[in-house]
Amino acid sequence: MYDVIVVGAGHNGLTCACYLQKAGLRVLVVERRPTVGGAVCTETMFGGYRIDVGSSAHIMIHLTPVVRELELERWGLEYLDMDPFAFYPLPDGSGAIEFWRDIERTCDSIARISPRDAVAYRRFVDFWSAINEGVFAAFLRPPTAGNLVRAMAGGQFNKADNAGGSVDTLRRLFTSYGQLINETFESEAMRTALSWLAAQSGPPPDEIGTGDFAGWHAMLHRSGAKHPRGGSGMLTQAMQRCFEHYGGEVRVNAPVKHILVKQGKVSGIELESGEQLAAATVVSNAHVQTTLLKLIRPEDLPPGLSQRVEQVRVGNGFGMVIRCAADALPDYLAAPSGGNPHPSHHGLQLLCPSRDYLVRAYDDYRRGMPAREPAAIAMTFSAIDADVAPAGKHTLFVWGQYHPYELRAETAGTTDWDRLAEHEADKLLEVVYRYAPNMRGAITDRYIQTPLDLEREFGLLRGNVMHIEMSFDQMFIFRPLPELSGYKVPQIAGLYLTGASTHPGGGVFAASGYNTAGVILRDLRPSRIWLGVAGAALGAGAVAAASALRKRR
Repeated sequence: MYDVIVVGAGHNGLTCACYLQKAGLRVLVVERRPTVGGAVCTETMFGGYRIDVGSSAHIMIHLTPVVRELELERWGLEYLDMDPFAFYPLPDGSGAIEFWRDIERTCDSIARISPRDAVAYRRFVDFWSAINEGVFAAFLRPPTAGNLVRAMAGGQFNKADNAGGSVDTLRRLFTSYGQLINETFESEAMRTALSWLAAQSGPPPDEIGTGDFAGWHAMLHRSGAKHPRGGSGMLTQAMQRCFEHYGGEVRVNAPVKHILVKQGKVSGIELESGEQLAAATVVSNAHVQTTLLKLIRPEDLPPGLSQRVEQVRVGNGFGMVIRCAADALPDYLAAPSGGNPHPSHHGLQLLCPSRDYLVRAYDDYRRGMPAREPAAIAMTFSAIDADVAPAGKHTLFVWGQYHPYELRAETAGTTDWDRLAEHEADKLLEVVYRYAPNMRGAITDRYIQTPLDLEREFGLLRGNVMHIEMSFDQMFIFRPLPELSGYKVPQIAGLYLTGASTHPGGGVFAASGYNTAGVILRDLRPSRIWLGVAGAALGAGAVAAASALRKRR
């Protein structure tokens, strides 16, 4: 008998499990794959290369207390700064924009392209930093209407109002990021660089209510962007060690067949092996549709909920990625380095020549065909981390948008991603060669992950790395549905949701796992106030309460 079973060992599931275990509950994590991490995982390939098979750049987690409160550095996690966190080479090779954590260095870089845009960027960062203090405070609380109002109506929001008044502040929040960027900056380089960064959340540049997909990047000048030494999966490995140190149990190669429900209450899980494990609380870190349409039997769902969950917009894929072993680093025409480590290699390398190019790529995707000319992000973590490649060798990851999961044969020529994978990988690498010709012939091995592969490997339905689309009507109190936004499933006592399907969404953030743990602890011990530091803050009283809870059961 466990107090809590967490289904899925992604980083949100592990975050939730760590907090609950530290609070004194007895927690089991079950994972269908042979290792923990979900889409935050690193594998050894190509005879000694440490290859991230999911996310690589860790950005938003540094705006939460999770790393500090769980003392993850104590459990082997070491973060390396990606600084500059983004690099935009001009397509003609005449220069580049570097986005450093230091705002002065960033503005100096922008001024070489457009002095007026450097001034505009400083104002942009001031305005959006103030806004996003409130937004990120809201991300670290369940998305109730009250929490959202308190976060957004605070002093930070009022500071932002001084830049143009409340009405204009709201207009900027609810406009599209394409319009916001266009009205803020004058140079094509700045407009394209920020548009491509904002596009990483998913919605296209003209979608209403996406202004902050550009604006939140202002927070990177506070937190920076980082990569774990040894690979992205070192985060989740450290979480597992933390969890097990406090007495938690992890079982891998343990796919779940059903979450068991009796008389409207969770009673545990059944593994595909047939083994049943009892718990009065189950947390699913799986995709919301996997959880409620596959793991829960239809007769156990409230009337009408299955139809509502089926209608959640997952979208038609997102992108694909190539993981390469290489003999050299990109020698960008815009920042010559001789193929040696250089600041251009530290962060996200934004390979997109223009906004029109980006829009054309999205238009192809919308028609059901991979972008004829894909926009790409290159990442070369061996430039800052010697542990991920053999001596003298390097890694190159290339993420590309837009690549639909469901292909239309009349436009793509085939509906079979397995047949199309190599061809699309070649197209993505051609984008890199255009900016860094030295990479042609420098790549020795490659591992391709199409949208179909992402679904197969990580349960990312239809290849959407954000689980469900990050449009305004599926964010905050609407994510994934209004009745599910509080991390609970109505009319099934003891069933909780966490992960990218829930508030605040995708990315290496851990906020969902953090919030879910707080909701569970409040529910199990309503007389106690969740303070956000499950071990230290709740202390011995929490442990005693959890022990008493187990005895009552």
